[in-house]
Amino acid sequence: MNHRIKTLIAIAALATSGLASAQTLLNASYDVAREFYKDINAAFVPHYKKTTGKDVKIDQAHGGSSAQARAVADGLDADVVTMNTTTDIEFLADRGVVAKDWAKQFPNNAAPTTSTMLFLTRQGNPKGIKDWDDLTKPGVQVVVVNPKTGGNGRYTYLAAWGYAKKKGASDAQAAEFVSKLYKNVPVLARGGRDATTAFLQRNIGDVLVTFESEVESVNREFGEKRVDVVYPSTSILAENPVAIVERTVNKKGTRELAKAYLDFLYSEQGQEIAAKHNMRPRNAAVLKKHADTFKPIQLFTVQEMFGSLSEAQKVHFNDGGQFDKIYTVR
Repeated sequence: MNHRIKTLIAIAALATSGLASAQTLLNASYDVAREFYKDINAAFVPHYKKTTGKDVKIDQAHGGSSAQARAVADGLDADVVTMNTTTDIEFLADRGVVAKDWAKQFPNNAAPTTSTMLFLTRQGNPKGIKDWDDLTKPGVQVVVVNPKTGGNGRYTYLAAWGYAKKKGASDAQAAEFVSKLYKNVPVLARGGRDATTAFLQRNIGDVLVTFESEVESVNREFGEKRVDVVYPSTSILAENPVAIVERTVNKKGTRELAKAYLDFLYSEQGQEIAAKHNMRPRNAAVLKKHADTFKPIQLFTVQEMFGSLSEAQKVHFNDGGQFDKIYTVR
């Protein structure tokens, strides 16, 4: 074997070993966060290279948050989960897939960003929608996510219920109010992106109830001025929790990478990217800087109104719960 061939083989071996040493991280996430994580990944890869000297490749898996949690429980080898409700991560903790104390492993109950539910209407808001009451009026069609398959849907339901309670309704009256709203829902979407597609591509409905963070995605994908953004008088504080998937990182040896990835979400750079995607940063200075984006709105917490998301899950969303009583699949 001549010297040139030996050199080429050596170069190829080096290249192969270099590729093999580049770790891959899979982030299983909820539907409407895909553009946010595209930008996070583009910033994290060079950041990780600069701080550790290591190459890394980030893969994404998106869908309704509860569907994603079930996929991870069933064996999807995600290194991290980045969800929009704590119940989806608690579901994984109960199965030993993430740590029992996952909420203590990162700041702010392991939720680097928050959001809330608002309304997107057709341009010019032809139905004059201003608040939750308007979603119960005859002739108004409301596009929402199925609370059985996505956190987006659960927060919508809980925001409407909490709004009624804040106005002095009893539980029976709140149930009646929410029931009237769901009578105006022509079809339940599987996840947040599915709901946006139904509203803007299939032209279903007069109003889409979704996360504040979806506004930026809609503007980017469908063009500015396609929708009017309506902030209701009261809405719910939605935390976006994150966790390391113990089962996967133990198998792949990616714990250090997974932790660095989730830590990056709390960095100033990560928080700025969150703000750019209409996700409310936890960093007070970054939030203040983007005060024009994040309109003041009366927010109530899940804990204040429902005790916890786990409690709300049992009462409202488990099979035979309140949601099943008020909504008949059509």
